[in-house]
Amino acid sequence: MVEKIRELCSQHKFRYGYRKITALLRMEHKINHKRVQRIMQREGLQCRVKVKKRKPTGQPTYIAEHLLKRQFEADAPMQKLVTDITYLPFGGKTLYLSSILDLFNGEIVAYSISDKQDTGFVLDTLDQLPTLSGAMLHSDQGSVYTSQAYQEAVKGKGITMSMSRKGTPADNAPIESFHSTLKSETFYLEGLTCTTTAIVEQTVRDYITYYNSIRIQTKLNNQSPVHFRQLAA
Repeated sequence: MVEKIRELCSQHKFRYGYRKITALLRMEHKINHKRVQRIMQREGLQCRVKVKKRKPTGQPTYIAEHLLKRQFEADAPMQKLVTDITYLPFGGKTLYLSSILDLFNGEIVAYSISDKQDTGFVLDTLDQLPTLSGAMLHSDQGSVYTSQAYQEAVKGKGITMSMSRKGTPADNAPIESFHSTLKSETFYLEGLTCTTTAIVEQTVRDYITYYNSIRIQTKLNNQSPVHFRQLAA
């Protein structure tokens, strides 16, 4: 069973945690998820892509209602936005990417890269947005988003905050999907899983430019996000 688990982890390039590995094993075997978890921990086979989310310190200042309710479509640009942070553990030190995605066309309208996952980091991303009276910004319940400083900055831009339910990443699926695609189509595809910090930063910047302006999407009638927005103007 250990070898089968090792084979599945390797086959899926360590993208899966014990729950998904258990689901695959149960197609052919009867096995308890706790046993799979113990084996993966003992053998060092834990998921290497989805690093555990940041832990909030203290009590959150403000938790917004789940207003977005997985309605991931928008009628106009900058109407519904989603944001999140992802880890970039590929260089000499771990970096973090904070992105804001427009649900109208999937365009990344703001982003920041930093080696610190603090409130100032996400404020740098938010500051790239203009005043957007009536717009909605959706995030998870991370402490950087529930902080007073972030909430005041969001309000100052005329934006209404929405937040995922606790422990429900599917409530913020579009930005989770983008971050996963970015890593899959750059670091893993090109074998850049152990490189320099400078290359990590440049790879992310180049990819976001490519993603916004060149990479076509089926749901956008095979247009890039920028071209789709321009045609809709």
